[in-house]
Amino acid sequence: MELDWHSDAQAYRDRLLLDVNDVDPSIDMAVVRRYRLQRFRAEMARHDIAACVLFDPVNIRYASGARNMQIFNARNPARYLLVTQDQSAVILYEFTGCMHLADDLETVSEVRPAITASFVAAGDEIKRREMDWAAEIASTLTELVGKGATVGIERINAGAVQALSEYGFLLVDAQQPIERARAIKSQEEVACVKASLHATEIAVARLRQSLRPGLSENALWSILHQAVIAQNGDYVETRLLSSGQRTNPWFQESGNRVIGKNELVALDTDVVGCYGYYADFSRTFHSGPDEPNVDQRRLYAAAYEQIHHNMELLHHGLAFREYAQRAWQIPEKYLVNRYYLSAHGVGMTGEYPYLYHGADFLTAGYDGHIEVGMTLCVESYIGEVGGREGVKLEQQVLVTPSGPELLSNFPFEASLRP
Repeated sequence: MELDWHSDAQAYRDRLLLDVNDVDPSIDMAVVRRYRLQRFRAEMARHDIAACVLFDPVNIRYASGARNMQIFNARNPARYLLVTQDQSAVILYEFTGCMHLADDLETVSEVRPAITASFVAAGDEIKRREMDWAAEIASTLTELVGKGATVGIERINAGAVQALSEYGFLLVDAQQPIERARAIKSQEEVACVKASLHATEIAVARLRQSLRPGLSENALWSILHQAVIAQNGDYVETRLLSSGQRTNPWFQESGNRVIGKNELVALDTDVVGCYGYYADFSRTFHSGPDEPNVDQRRLYAAAYEQIHHNMELLHHGLAFREYAQRAWQIPEKYLVNRYYLSAHGVGMTGEYPYLYHGADFLTAGYDGHIEVGMTLCVESYIGEVGGREGVKLEQQVLVTPSGPELLSNFPFEASLRP
């Protein structure tokens, strides 16, 4: 159902009255967890990795379902997960006082107390702490997969990796198998994505309804946060909302600037929402009270054309290189300020793959193929160097056997769209 507050807005108003997201009760999270763990283990086998030790809290949640202080643990190596390829063990090393949090997770075979190998936790004794951590992990790895086994690891301080390397394991980067696993979504995962998007659309609708000249960017952005948390979302990963001349160039975070009359207001949701799945779409609004001017409409029309052209390319089997060649050609006057990607994978955060613009493929791009089950975000930012304003648009889609299926259904700004 498309929401349009510019005409008959009753459906939109009805949606705003929802206090909580009507999450699909048919989603079986145990099925979701088992699928994700199976995907990860299959990728470990494909890369001949006997065991992985994961520190990234999003990767831990993907492989086990265990969630705990996600932002805190993104910068503190205070919990980690050991997963064996052969299904013998999934051991969660949990933060102090949190041993009970995984009690109901069928994917976790054992919970042990973590050793936090960081300078903050150990001070000048950091080297000793790293050695203690490595000794414990090495003992468990030897018992489970044997000496000399190939072990994947993705995030821990250098001293801990050096200490673990002394035990004779072949240490490799775990990013490739975990990202490859996360790239293909099951039907149940797609249902989680849709629930997260639905909740985020409610949040953005409340933000849009509140938008008016005289309100600060921060006050407006806070409405999104409140609505996301109220609907059992996790957090907002960035604070990308800007207005007026701060919309050009992009990547200016929300501040105390007061929104003026007849200005563009652009945002990127970047919401880690329901079930931990990412809701990632961008919209640009007009603050009113008058109609948008010619320049504002021109910028919006270009961004609108770009994302719709590129969305139609997202078919199974298309090579990343061919996508870059066939993607919308950015006019030279917008090239310098272009968004850094044409599209990217999305699931529990921004994910593999990155699809680059044709102008950037030779220096930054890599090849691969679009596959059924990928969820992708198609990006556009249009703004001239020295121009007053810019437009940010983005859509989230699912790659199906018959082509792209639109997942983000929040309406475009009727007064701006072509």
